[in-house]
Amino acid sequence: MADKFATREAYGKALIEFGKEYDNLVVLDADLAAATKTGMFKKEFPERFFDCGIAENNMIGVAVGLSLSGKIPFASTFAMFAAGRSYEQVRNSIGYPHANVKIGATHGGITVGEDGATHQCLEDFALMRTVPGMTVICPADALETRLAVKASIEMNGPVYLRFGRMAVPQVCGDDYKFEIGKGVKLLDGTDVSIIANGVEVEQALIAAELLKADGISAAVVNMATIKPIDRELVIAEAKRCGCIVTAEEHSVIGGLGGAVCETLSESCPTPVLRVGTEDCFGRSGPAKELLSMFGLDAAAICAKAKAAIALK
Repeated sequence: MADKFATREAYGKALIEFGKEYDNLVVLDADLAAATKTGMFKKEFPERFFDCGIAENNMIGVAVGLSLSGKIPFASTFAMFAAGRSYEQVRNSIGYPHANVKIGATHGGITVGEDGATHQCLEDFALMRTVPGMTVICPADALETRLAVKASIEMNGPVYLRFGRMAVPQVCGDDYKFEIGKGVKLLDGTDVSIIANGVEVEQALIAAELLKADGISAAVVNMATIKPIDRELVIAEAKRCGCIVTAEEHSVIGGLGGAVCETLSESCPTPVLRVGTEDCFGRSGPAKELLSMFGLDAAAICAKAKAAIALK
C-alpha cells in the first residue's frame, strides 16, 4: 500500500502491455498525450498512434472508422471532453451502431484539483449510463485499471473507462479478479455496506476502520462497473446489512448511487444514502482538500453510514 500510482498512469502502461499482445490495438488522442499518458504508447508504437489535435468530436469519428476496419481503438482525452464535448458523437457514432470503440477518459472527478470546475467532470457517469449499450467502468487502483483495460479489449462493444489524475494506493489484492458487471467485496461487515468505486474505494476502507472503532461493522464493496451494475451483489448486500451507503467521485445524481437506488427500488427497497458532490460544480484546489471540502472523504462516509444505520 506504500506505493501510489494514478490510474491514468496505469492506463498508459496497460496500453503498451496489451499493444504488444494485440497488433490491432490503436490509440487516439486529442492533443493531451502527455496528460492522458498515451504518449507512452506513441513512443512504443508510433505507427499505431493518432493525434487528432484539439478536435475531440472528430477523434470519435476517426475511432469509429478504425473499429470498422477491424482495429480496437482507444480514444483518449479528459473526461470533460470525452463525455461532455463529444456526447453527441459518442451517442450517435459509437452507441447507435454499437461500435467496438473504447473511450479512455482521464482526469475525471474533483481530484483533477487545481484545474478547477471547468475540467472536473462530475457528470460523466450519468451521461455515459444513458447511452444504450455503453459499458461504464471506473477502476479503483492501478491493478484494477490494467485488468479493466484487458477486459475491455476482450469484449466487443463500446466501453467508457474513467481514470483519475491523483496517485492512489493499491486497494485490490494481488490475486484480484476483475469481471465486467461484477462487484467485489473487499471487506466483510454486517451493520452497513459501503459500495464505492474509483478513489472512493480507498476512502471507504478508511471509513470502515473508523467505524470499527465505534463498534460498527461495515462491509466495503468495490463496484468498478457502474453499467451494467452487479444487481445480485447489490441486492444481497441490502438484504444482509439492511442499509447501503454509496461513494463516488461524481455527482449524487445519475451515477453509482443512482444505479444502486434504481436497483433496490425495483427489487429490494432499502435505505440508501449517497456520498458524492451535491448538485454543484467543483472548484480549484489541492485534490485531498477538495475531497474533504465536498464531503467525499472517509469522515463523510462515516457520517452517512451512521445516518443510514439509523434509518433501518
